[in-house]
Amino acid sequence: MSQELLDLIVEKIHTLQGEEVIEEAKLNFEKPMIILGSDHWNLATAKLLHDEESLQFDFLSCVTGVDYEEHMEVIYNLYSTKLDHYLYLKVKTPREEPVIMSADQVWKAADYMERETYDLLGIDFPGHWRLKRILLEDDWEGHPLRKDYITDKKALGLD
Repeated sequence: MSQELLDLIVEKIHTLQGEEVIEEAKLNFEKPMIILGSDHWNLATAKLLHDEESLQFDFLSCVTGVDYEEHMEVIYNLYSTKLDHYLYLKVKTPREEPVIMSADQVWKAADYMERETYDLLGIDFPGHWRLKRILLEDDWEGHPLRKDYITDKKALGLD
């Protein structure tokens, strides 16, 4: 079932955007995983995953950001409560200017999780209704989960 689901998702995205948009598609721990560049992650693709009758990814369980030094990624863990299947969707973005379209217009659960990713990694989410820091003080400098973040006395509470 998992390989069939992966093939179906790939087919639907290719039909929507063309063959070249998916950087990688494979099974990861028996669950479908797709990697898209941030230039191919858009509202139409999010709505396709959410609304398409054969997919119905209606539940966003987690949004995670990762700094790989050469690029950054945001991972969306999607689940269909109606069809009982999963998708790991990774969206890659350049590290120098990390920008990924917000998913909060389709999955409201993205709200706080994208804000946390913005706060800690500095990834911008255009289209987010209220993108601002959620964990750190508004005047905090930098993003502490980035590989290039320099920990100072303030960050350690010694100031």
